[in-house]
Amino acid sequence: MTIVHTKFWTLCLIKDGDRVLLIDRQHDDFKGFIPPGGKVEFPESFSEAAIREVKEETGLEVKNLQYKGIYEYVNPERMERFIIFNYLATEFSGVLLKKPAEGIPTWIALSDVPGLPMQASIRRRFPYLLRKGTFEIHVTWDESRGCEGDVSITVT
Repeated sequence: MTIVHTKFWTLCLIKDGDRVLLIDRQHDDFKGFIPPGGKVEFPESFSEAAIREVKEETGLEVKNLQYKGIYEYVNPERMERFIIFNYLATEFSGVLLKKPAEGIPTWIALSDVPGLPMQASIRRRFPYLLRKGTFEIHVTWDESRGCEGDVSITVT
C-alpha cells in the first residue's frame, strides 16, 4: 500500500471595489505579494481556516466567503499532495494590523496587481479568483528540476 502525504492550505482574496488586500511577504522562500492564507488545522473546516488565517494575518474578520476553487501540487517522487482551497471575500470588518508576522497587509488597486512581484502560483490563479465560477489548477512538481512541470487548468 502506497502512502500519500497530503497537506491542506487556504487562501482568501479580499476585494473591496476596485482594490484587493495583499500581504507584502518578504521572508523565507515565498516572497512577494500574496493574499492571506495558511495551513488548515485539524479538525477545523477549510472555510474556518481561511477566516482564521485572514484574522491572524490582517486583523480583518471576513464573512460569506465565496469558494473559488482548488490549486493542487503533486510530487510523484515524494508521494506528496498539497491542496489549497481558494476563497474570495467582499464582506469584512475590522482594522488592519500594523506589523503582522507574515508581512504588511496593503490595499492594492486591481490595475496595479500585474506589475507586482508575485509567486507564479499566485499570479496564475489570480484572474480565476475574480471571475464567476470555480477553477481547479493541478500542478505536477518536477523534483529533478526543482520546479513546476505539467500544469492543467479546469474552469467551470
